[in-house]
Amino acid sequence: MIRHILLIRFKDASLLSEIEKLKGLFESMPEKVEGVVSVEWGINDSPEGKNKGYTHSVLMTFVDEAGRQNYLPHAEHEALKHVFIPLLEDIVVFDYSF
Repeated sequence: MIRHILLIRFKDASLLSEIEKLKGLFESMPEKVEGVVSVEWGINDSPEGKNKGYTHSVLMTFVDEAGRQNYLPHAEHEALKHVFIPLLEDIVVFDYSF
């Protein structure tokens, strides 16, 4: 299995309605893309203050490398990026196998 972690910093001008739309798109991926096992969306609530301005996270789990390779060029991922990219100030992407 592969974990795909996104740490997200949205532009200040990003509308909450657009961020909620993006959340829905991410959460629908397991039903739309073969190989995506699960998606979790989270908003930082750490009291440590070490998030460096990143406010949201997405944790995706892929069944295997084939699942990740199916997702990356998938039309549903491309549609998600059309909503995501205009909202995005910065992102960290980190994947690991387990």
